[in-house]
Amino acid sequence: MHSPHDPYVRVRGAREHNLQDVNVDIPRDTLTVFTGVSGSGKSSLAFGTIYAEAQRRYFESVAPYARRLIHQVGAPAVGEITGLPPAVSLEQRRSAPGARSSVGTVTTLSNSLRMLFSRAGEYPPGAERLDSDAFSPNTAAGACPECHGLGRIHRTDEGLLVPDPSLSIREGAIAAWPGAWQGKNLRDVLDTLGYDVDRPWRELDAKDREWILFTDEQPVVTVHPVREAGRIQRPYQGTYMSARRYVLHTFADTKSRTLRAKAERFLTSVPCPVCDGSRLRPEAMAVTFGGRTIAELAALPLSDLAEVLAGAHGGAHGGAGAEPAGGEETARVLTADLLARIGTVAELGLGYLSLDRTAPTLSSGELQRLRLATQLRSGLFGVVYVLDEPSAGLHPADTESLLGVVDRLKEAGNSVFVVEHHLDVVRRADWLVDVGPLAGEHGGRVLHSGPPEGLAEVPESATRRFLFDRDPAPVREPRTPTGWIRLTGVERHNVRGVDAAFPLGVFTAVTGVSGSGKSTLVGQVLAGVLADRQAGEEATGAAERFCASVTGLEAVDRLVQVDQKPIGRTPRSNLATYTGLFDTVRKLFAQTGTARERGYTAGRFSFNVRGGRCETCQGEGFVSVELLFLPSTYAPCPDCHGARYNPETLEVTLHGLTIAQVLDLTVESAASFFAGTPAGERALTTLLDVGLGYLRLGQPATELSGGEAQRIKLASELQRTRRGHTLYLLDEPTTGLHPADVEVLMRQLHGLVDAGNTVVVVEHDMAVVAGADQVIDLGPGGGDRGGRIAAAGAPQEVARAAGSRTAPYLARALGS
Repeated sequence: MHSPHDPYVRVRGAREHNLQDVNVDIPRDTLTVFTGVSGSGKSSLAFGTIYAEAQRRYFESVAPYARRLIHQVGAPAVGEITGLPPAVSLEQRRSAPGARSSVGTVTTLSNSLRMLFSRAGEYPPGAERLDSDAFSPNTAAGACPECHGLGRIHRTDEGLLVPDPSLSIREGAIAAWPGAWQGKNLRDVLDTLGYDVDRPWRELDAKDREWILFTDEQPVVTVHPVREAGRIQRPYQGTYMSARRYVLHTFADTKSRTLRAKAERFLTSVPCPVCDGSRLRPEAMAVTFGGRTIAELAALPLSDLAEVLAGAHGGAHGGAGAEPAGGEETARVLTADLLARIGTVAELGLGYLSLDRTAPTLSSGELQRLRLATQLRSGLFGVVYVLDEPSAGLHPADTESLLGVVDRLKEAGNSVFVVEHHLDVVRRADWLVDVGPLAGEHGGRVLHSGPPEGLAEVPESATRRFLFDRDPAPVREPRTPTGWIRLTGVERHNVRGVDAAFPLGVFTAVTGVSGSGKSTLVGQVLAGVLADRQAGEEATGAAERFCASVTGLEAVDRLVQVDQKPIGRTPRSNLATYTGLFDTVRKLFAQTGTARERGYTAGRFSFNVRGGRCETCQGEGFVSVELLFLPSTYAPCPDCHGARYNPETLEVTLHGLTIAQVLDLTVESAASFFAGTPAGERALTTLLDVGLGYLRLGQPATELSGGEAQRIKLASELQRTRRGHTLYLLDEPTTGLHPADVEVLMRQLHGLVDAGNTVVVVEHDMAVVAGADQVIDLGPGGGDRGGRIAAAGAPQEVARAAGSRTAPYLARALGS
């Protein structure tokens, strides 16, 4: 029996996922880092066991009524955990935030600023005080009625809708209209209405042109189609829709990205003429603080906003600044709170962001740090913070700021448990828990639990070599570019007037601190102009919008952009279905003797359609159980027990395994199972090549991390038969990877270059950057202080560049 003041969290008999009956003791009030290769079981221990048990105990303590309002986690597979304080989790959320989400809403700073304007703002004489909701563009009380709080409206004109006025309507003058039958229908309706669809557009009467393009009327007429030989076409009721109405309707309502992009070509986005882009009603814009409106303050970088607030109320810093109207205690308290919270965000290197910066334009690293800053201000103590790779997406300079914040959480009386691969974070740990030695069934053991230096005595640890062998990266002779893509006068977000040159036939790393413009330059501008060339007529016009000129595109035959978006949004999508391996598996089962005797086709072995699946759970493998006074919970299906198929389907076996058992194989086990089956072998070999041998074939897409999703996409691409010169764009491909896994991935990427292709990666791992042929470093800072090319050239040249924030870290990786 342990003392109630036992300073350790003691885990006994942890069996979650691949953990092999793990016993481990971890001291509280420390920075403890969990390390190990991808799939070794470190997240299963930190999140699946320790955090899940803390959360379960919290739920047990709340009233049943409150409990049913909270999504519950099942009890983890563990014998016992003692000494466990309450826990707070900060996982990397992969979901994309909505367009109305912003820096202000993520950090809740907007709430405080709105309260400041509501309670202490300077109102026009005779104006009523407004509730804080009236200062939010996301509420009916505050949103501008014209643009609904978006700040911009979309318009079109004749020049956009009819690019070639020498054509007649029948010849396709109205380029914005849809093709195929729908476009023919609109032309036939116009013809029936009496408009001349065969005269050149420019010869039509001006008022007719105006009506055809811009009317809001939708007349319904009986259309008598022109008869075609061999086809019987009956009259039908056709409805007219003007070109403007069609484009706006498509842009607003279509679920197709292609149709939306096409509609966008015929629109111009302009600031709302009613609110001038402020997104707010006039009543809210009439209120000021320190002589500025809330929209003006929200548009300032946070570092500048802090200066304005401090100047408007010097009392917040003990100075003698001018008092805002009312000079109330409320203003002093709210201003002091805002300044303290902005200070935390700035400490994490995010002072360049403004409150109105929309969340979809932020990188995952920026979002993670904003959430961390919000936690710092919560004032909790005595809790365990469980962090999921907080350094993911961070430049080494930003990681140093992050470590300072983590130290403050610990100094405030908390324990900080971090799942992490970044060696600088690992070296800062008070306690190290190394899980391994390998992934999946070859992992799940704690190899070391103690101070970091003790890992040096554990030869089977994959982490040990990278932590203690400080050999510089081997110097590689840089490849010679076979050509260049040159972008001149790039204008996008904070990248202003930049000329960028990307070499072809080599490996290029694009670096820079968070917010310096890397993802803008590579993920939006370069990807946009290449995608336009590939799309042909469906192009979005990225080259014209983002650059003054572009050269060198003709040397690239194909673009492959590999991002970290999920490979599917439901558990029905999995590793096997995404890679196409499931098609091969189902065909093999359909070719077995039993299946042929019974007349089973490949479709019988799909859990997504009727026939072979279990109908009780409809192929899900689990059912929802309704509980009285408690939230619904999920339990394995009582009929198939999680197998997803009906008994008849499970009677068919391939080399002794049912289809359910095959889906439960790891990639590594499946590789030997499908040896000799070319299609299966190819898919599985590429998954092994990118370090995903530990994943199960039927692993739901919803359980995969962003890094795993990106590597699955890369594996799918690697198994294709390559033709011509392909340019691969990857956004931080090493995110979530142990250094040993990074080595495996880099061999694949360099192999693509050796095969005559081009690889461009946005990357923070200096070991990867040191092995590149070319480096483009953006900066020197983030936001308005970035967006320029600070240095470009071979790694050795960039490592010596003055004014580059990356240079000293790259020099260290190169051993220079």
